[in-house]
Amino acid sequence: MAEGLAAVPSTELLEWPKKDKRRFLHAVYRVGDLDRTIKFYTECFGMKLLRKRDIPEEKYSNAFLGFGPEVSHFVVELTYNYGVTSYDIGTGFGHFAIATPDVYKMVEDIRAKGGNITREPGPVKGGSTVIAFVKDPDGYVFELIQRASTPEPLCQVMLRVGDLYRSVKFYEKALGMKLVKKVDRPEYKYSIAMMGYAEELETIVLELTYNYGVTEYTKGNAYAQVAISTDDVYKSGEVVEHVIQELGGKVTRKPGPVPGINTKITSFLDPDGWKTVLVDNEDFLKELN
Repeated sequence: MAEGLAAVPSTELLEWPKKDKRRFLHAVYRVGDLDRTIKFYTECFGMKLLRKRDIPEEKYSNAFLGFGPEVSHFVVELTYNYGVTSYDIGTGFGHFAIATPDVYKMVEDIRAKGGNITREPGPVKGGSTVIAFVKDPDGYVFELIQRASTPEPLCQVMLRVGDLYRSVKFYEKALGMKLVKKVDRPEYKYSIAMMGYAEELETIVLELTYNYGVTEYTKGNAYAQVAISTDDVYKSGEVVEHVIQELGGKVTRKPGPVPGINTKITSFLDPDGWKTVLVDNEDFLKELN
């Protein structure tokens, strides 16, 4: 083979992400006061505190919260770094979303507990779905979406991207996601693509937003990544490397076990610099137990 030419991946390898057993595990982000955020999420959003761990030798603590057990639900992983009380969220991160049967009631409950309502409840522009927006104590935005019922109340992570077509192709090829829905709103100068492993109302989706003419955003240091499960970290990592060669991005951690806990992971950045961590399914379940 000529020097410098990458090996051509097999069709079987490139098809692997679509055949793999994948789901969104958690979103990881940093907060300035762990107990304050836990109180807000449990009292205002109705989340449950699923587990908490303190790693004093590394000077940080984690808390996992969600609407159901981690074996079946998407959750948030909050990280508190000792002594750091605030972070820059940046311009690229958009929001998380929570589905609820009654947005008006949820907003009143949040307001009564001193929450910051940044958009009052009402129909979305040009549509009938009732939504509202609130900010948590660290400034993270949560969209509240009215839905009669949902198996996954924590239902969206919205990130802004500089090239929607490129991002859709990246998440399809590197992560085996489906384009669940695409919406173009030229009157408001934006387009969105919902990416996921099932239909929008059934599961969590990654909402990629492209604002016309904006190709770059600041990442800040607050939001970290999403974690997704895989049956084979090594095979998945190989696919990611090939897709990065084609569409851009960067591998930030080669596949292998994490020292200390031995959970096998690999991590990488998409073409816009958003990070994803792939986590071995079996190792993840062992870690929970």
